[in-house]
Amino acid sequence: MIGGGPGGLYFAYLWKRRHPEDQVDLFEQNPADATWGFGVVFSDQALEFLRADDPETVDAIAPHMESWENITLSLGGDSVAIDGVGFSSIGRLELLRFLQQRALDVGVTPRFDTQIQAVDQLNGYDLIVAADGLNSLVRRTFEGDFGTSLSYSSNKFVWYGTSKRFDTLSQTFVKTDRGAFNAHHYRYSPAMSTFLVECDHATWQAYGFAYKDVEQSKGVCEEVFADTLGGHCLVSNKSVWRNFPWVWNEHWSFKNMVLIGDALHSAHFSIGSGTRLAIEDAIALVKALESDAHLATALHRYQAARKPVVQKLVNAARTSAFWYEQFAQHMQQGLMDFAYSYITRSGRIDDARLRHMSPGFMARYEAARNGGDEA
Repeated sequence: MIGGGPGGLYFAYLWKRRHPEDQVDLFEQNPADATWGFGVVFSDQALEFLRADDPETVDAIAPHMESWENITLSLGGDSVAIDGVGFSSIGRLELLRFLQQRALDVGVTPRFDTQIQAVDQLNGYDLIVAADGLNSLVRRTFEGDFGTSLSYSSNKFVWYGTSKRFDTLSQTFVKTDRGAFNAHHYRYSPAMSTFLVECDHATWQAYGFAYKDVEQSKGVCEEVFADTLGGHCLVSNKSVWRNFPWVWNEHWSFKNMVLIGDALHSAHFSIGSGTRLAIEDAIALVKALESDAHLATALHRYQAARKPVVQKLVNAARTSAFWYEQFAQHMQQGLMDFAYSYITRSGRIDDARLRHMSPGFMARYEAARNGGDEA
């Protein structure tokens, strides 16, 4: 294993638990207690998928998670709740520590603070699983063989934390005299929340963020979202402005190397599925490897079974990301129309599903629309 994030740790744990006679070595370039970012969020659907394959892990993690049943949207000082959209979250570092312990308990050999400089260092292993993230060494070394493509979303984003506790997963949209901002925020522990700030490139330029350091950028964001933060500060953890990278690979394996998680594909943070996809990749890879003793055939089976599922979700993520690239225009709508546009943005939810999933919101939306009032 290269990479000690959730996907790499989970694959190592799962394989070693089921095949205790095998040697499983995990190499992670960072210390065991290092992580970038703050919280990790799972939909109820994602947790149920994991529970079907590994109920013990879900039952062990669940008591440490924060959970809620609504999304709250705030626009121009007004708010609306969208009911029936269940999520749970946990601190990224807490999740990593939990998975590290699971891997240790079954006999995985983790080697933290160990950077692999070249793939040749791993000669002799039967299988190399690259879970080393967006900048994967394995993928970059053989990107032609993996059929790698890389592009970027036009919006800028920066990932903070805050001690302000939010009741639900929330989205706050704010218009200023120099542009529009959006914040994705949700609690991941009793005392901390994720607070991700996003804006389009024109707004980013208008505020001169290219010339501001981390503290100056944080100060601007605290000012823009002062009402939302309610006196709380933002917390930085290598919090720099970035464009979201779209990573995709047509071929998921090459020789005895296989990609999982962000090394293989990226899904926009607006659908909160990066960690889920990495863990599901690990499960699918284990199943494929156990289904066929011939490595090349098993790796082909992994791609054939998993790729259509991932592609569908990534396509939805791209549609969602495009909505966010236009969110300043969407903000010109009334609150209910704006909320409806938001919740249907990925193309996966139609009116019938929305009535079933979010009956309270849909009743309000249809009443506003049929009543002729500004929706």
